[in-house]
Amino acid sequence: MVKRVKSWLGFGEQSKYVKDYFHTTNMKASIYMSAVIIVLELWMIIRMTRSIFTDNLKGVFWVLVEKYYTNYFVLLASGLIMLAFALKHITQKSSPRWLGLPAIVVCGLVIAAEVRIVFVRTGDLIAKNKIDSVMTEYRSKYIQSFIIILSSLMLISMAISVMIHQKDRRWKSLFVLYLFSFVCLDFGIVLSANSYSEGGQMLTFLTMVLYVACLLTWRPYVGFLILTGSYLIFYYKISGMLDLSTVKDFSGTVDFSQFPTGLGDGIKINGFMMWLSTMIFCFSNYHKTMAQAKKDEDLESVNDHLRQISVIDELTGIHNMVYFRSEAEKLLKYVTTDTSNTIYLFFDIENFKYYNEKNGFHAGNEILIKTAHLIEEEFSGSLVARFSDDHFVVLTKFDGADEKREKLRQRIAKLDEDTRISLKCGAYRPHSRENDPSLACDRARFACNSIKKHFDQSYRLYDSELEEQFKRKQYIINNVDSAIENGYIRVYYQPVLSTADTSIVGFEALARWQDPIYGLMSPNAFIEVLEEHRQIHKIDICMIEQVCQAYRGAADNGFPFAPVSLNFSRLDFELCDIVGELKRLAKKYNVPTEYLDIEITESALSTAQEVLKENMKRLQDAGYKVWLDDFGSGYSSLNVLKDYQFDVLKIDMKFLAGFSKNEKTKPILMNIVNLTKQLDMISLTEGVEEKNQFRFLASIGCDRVQGYLFSKPMPYGDICSKIEDGELKISEKYMQGYGVKQ
Repeated sequence: MVKRVKSWLGFGEQSKYVKDYFHTTNMKASIYMSAVIIVLELWMIIRMTRSIFTDNLKGVFWVLVEKYYTNYFVLLASGLIMLAFALKHITQKSSPRWLGLPAIVVCGLVIAAEVRIVFVRTGDLIAKNKIDSVMTEYRSKYIQSFIIILSSLMLISMAISVMIHQKDRRWKSLFVLYLFSFVCLDFGIVLSANSYSEGGQMLTFLTMVLYVACLLTWRPYVGFLILTGSYLIFYYKISGMLDLSTVKDFSGTVDFSQFPTGLGDGIKINGFMMWLSTMIFCFSNYHKTMAQAKKDEDLESVNDHLRQISVIDELTGIHNMVYFRSEAEKLLKYVTTDTSNTIYLFFDIENFKYYNEKNGFHAGNEILIKTAHLIEEEFSGSLVARFSDDHFVVLTKFDGADEKREKLRQRIAKLDEDTRISLKCGAYRPHSRENDPSLACDRARFACNSIKKHFDQSYRLYDSELEEQFKRKQYIINNVDSAIENGYIRVYYQPVLSTADTSIVGFEALARWQDPIYGLMSPNAFIEVLEEHRQIHKIDICMIEQVCQAYRGAADNGFPFAPVSLNFSRLDFELCDIVGELKRLAKKYNVPTEYLDIEITESALSTAQEVLKENMKRLQDAGYKVWLDDFGSGYSSLNVLKDYQFDVLKIDMKFLAGFSKNEKTKPILMNIVNLTKQLDMISLTEGVEEKNQFRFLASIGCDRVQGYLFSKPMPYGDICSKIEDGELKISEKYMQGYGVKQ
């Protein structure tokens, strides 16, 4: 409750933004106030000067002074200085400095006039031998003269300050604002008190109070002090000056001596109501401005955050690629930059994925943060950014880069010696100022990826050999759509044979790219590239359609056709509705579900498990068989068998590597085959290249085999030719109608 009251009264702490907002608001209001006051005071001075000049041809200015009109000149000077400071604050320019000169001239004349008045008054009293009555008779007038002289001196100092080309300091403009407000209120009090004592109105006082209290925004307690002090001083002055026996009305002098002197109840009540209404407006204005200030501050804070995250990596705190690309482009275009001595470095934390799995993502994030700051330390003064995931890029000088890179690699290795975290680095040297930073980073990344599986290498510079590989990669990315459209992507079929009679019981569909420039490209040349750039689904949909077309052609022409297994990438389930595409194309070509099987690699099951489970259920509910491909190549094979239901288990070919030399291979394969029987799955081993491998697999009950011992992948027409020539035989189950057009 106390906190709320303090906040309501304006005692609460304000942020720098809110303080600046209030000050700027007051400066804007001061421009209008000072401009109006300057115009009015000039008009009043000219009007009075003309009136006096017609009646009195001697020193017009001194006559004005003798009539106590120096307040007009002080207010004019304060308005000029306030306008200069307000314009300087708002525009951030020094052009309003000239306003200080007329203010200095006016204030100098006012000081001279007030000093003359003091001497004249004192001289009159001395001449009348009333020297003891100086302070008693002219006390209020001496005080007013002192106030005017002091105000003028302060105004002169501020005028000099505004004329000197200095940086805008808030305390100066704030001081001028308070001084301007004081002069306005003093002007209103003096003129209205003199006018009211002679039967006039107090409109000048009320106008100045409204100007200061309502146009400017004060903290409530400051507004309370200003308003209350102004009203008390004003009523104190008029109560001391009021003499009702000499009040004039429109008909002349009226004798009111029978009435008591002093302020009447009506004046007090009206004055209190005016004070109260002004105070309410003052409080309301403050809280309204405060609400708007906080709203703008919150918006500015959001904008600052958006600006920050647009160039800063949220996790590591270093710059992101948006900033890197922009600054790298500028840096390379500077005339002073020696492009022959610059190099892009791409860093990749080796074994980071394993570290994450072992220690958790929180620890992994800590490693990324430490790595980012270590890179910034080693390459201090260079352009450093986080590329993505556990990848970082640096644009630095070529001279000394090797030493820094090696020192960094050693420091990174010490972060966790148990996991053996290491740093791989690819580098690219730009050849011209027009080099594209994005392309340069891609080339450095390509160089880094080329040594990713080479544990004896930690650094690779992008050279002509990698240039050729990189061009091919870019060619694949840019031409995959046209390759599909032009029929360059083709299906090659590799037979799957039964161990019982070596007859074909199925095929695996494998993609080949028959390119007019690069010739026949195997899947290793383009599958990984398309997965990296999230375009692999295009190839897989193309494969489904071609297999469906092949089945329809075989069925319509009486050719044999066995079930075909299609490889689905993990990304297929993210990038498109691959199950929906399979159903659509199977329906389009009228392909029975038993002729299409789906292979999913074990590694794909490590991420997005719920999505894969849902889609596997859709496939199996539709009647399609789902295979587990590359069993044994990952770290969680048994968990996969526990959590998922598969129809076929495809044993990775790596199990057959060193078959004759490694005694552990046979018992492992035997147990895997037995496990498939217990789980009611069909076992299939790929990569069979030797007869002794086949004989062993047949002896342990492996259901199917696949490999170069029987056939390499080839177009379906070549498969049919081999079947006709007797080199291959297809299972009787799929020979029905062979040679008979359906």
